[in-house]
Amino acid sequence: MGSAAPDDGRVRRGRDTRARLIASARAHFGESGFDATSIEAILESTGVARGALYHHFTNKTALFDAVLDQVTVELAEQVREAALGHSDPAGMLRAGCLAWLRCTADPAIQRIVLLDAPSVVGWTRWRQIDEQHTLGATKAVLRELARTGRFPVDTADTLAHLVLAAVGEAAQLIARAEQPEAALPDAQVALEILLDRLLEN
Repeated sequence: MGSAAPDDGRVRRGRDTRARLIASARAHFGESGFDATSIEAILESTGVARGALYHHFTNKTALFDAVLDQVTVELAEQVREAALGHSDPAGMLRAGCLAWLRCTADPAIQRIVLLDAPSVVGWTRWRQIDEQHTLGATKAVLRELARTGRFPVDTADTLAHLVLAAVGEAAQLIARAEQPEAALPDAQVALEILLDRLLEN
């Protein structure tokens, strides 16, 4: 007769603790930024002991890395949902790129993903997380577009990197603008011009 493993409860509690720490850190990082957020503030808001935090994360940077990964996954899901509203690959690419750009108008997203991430986790890790969750889908759409004859098939994967770079740069311009909300429409127009040139027959 089977029974639950004796450590199932401990594992579940560990997952719950980790999730609470990430949720609290996300709120603090999004509002105050990495440098202005202390471990003490996160512990106080969660009621988690310091030892338990360091059981899950070696330091504040590791905790930020987990937050960044979670936020990027959610962004990728929003982009995917926007893209799936279109049946043709051109519409999917356009909708996905513009959806990602609109998401970055959120001040918390700006601070975590665009402003703090490059310096906190490093450019290589920042790009790795972004590409892990977005590059594959972008490549797939561009390969479909290449099959329509818009551009050579063997350029699709490189173009995927370039498209992501363009969207990322537009998002950086928004995040670093004196008035980010006012910068969004201009960035959208510029991105659509770029996509129009890429997608024209």
